[in-house]
Amino acid sequence: MWEKLFVIIVEEHRGKAIGIVLGMLAGILVITYGFWRTLFIIFCIAMGYIIGKKLDENQSFDSWLRKMFKDKQQ
Repeated sequence: MWEKLFVIIVEEHRGKAIGIVLGMLAGILVITYGFWRTLFIIFCIAMGYIIGKKLDENQSFDSWLRKMFKDKQQ
């Protein structure tokens, strides 16, 4: 019974389910660590995701850093 309900929720309402889980996790982090520490944790997770995505796309980390911090006056 619960397995079927879980499958239906994941298949038909994936975005809502992910949003609920992320919202609950963010709420727990804010209550446990405070707003600014939670914001720092979320920032670190986002940076890790971005760097990992670029590495998965076989893009060189050095070229990505150069592109992100290139001189804007050239």
